Amino acid sequence: MTAGELTAPSLSGRPEVLDGPFSTRQLLRIDEALRLADESTDYIFSIYVGDLEEPVREHAERLHGQITEPDRAVLIAVSPNQRRLEVVTGAEVRKRIPDRDAKLAALSMVASFGGGDLAGGLVTGLDQLASRARKG
Repeated sequence: MTAGELTAPSLSGRPEVLDGPFSTRQLLRIDEALRLADESTDYIFSIYVGDLEEPVREHAERLHGQITEPDRAVLIAVSPNQRRLEVVTGAEVRKRIPDRDAKLAALSMVASFGGGDLAGGLVTGLDQLASRARKG
């Protein structure tokens, strides 16, 4: 699920994306980072922001499995309310982004999140993951 796909109506009648944690400018930054990551690597990068069911890792893996080509996909799943972050990589992607590099990107994201910059952390993480995928 990408940032731009959250368009289901909420109880208020407005699209959920408008009720979310991001401003329009932040959504545009995230969308651009997703587009650049996809285009520069030939992989599929997605972001999920919302509550994650326990066990969190398994929920993130289920979400990742719903992506069109999960073997060629990366999912960044973040739950600000639970203070949880999961990066799930598909089998093909893992050849270029080993777990160690995904963890380094996660640490950078967490540092930004801790400073109150959710959108900036996601953009930074996308950039780091895509940079690593391009080097392979």
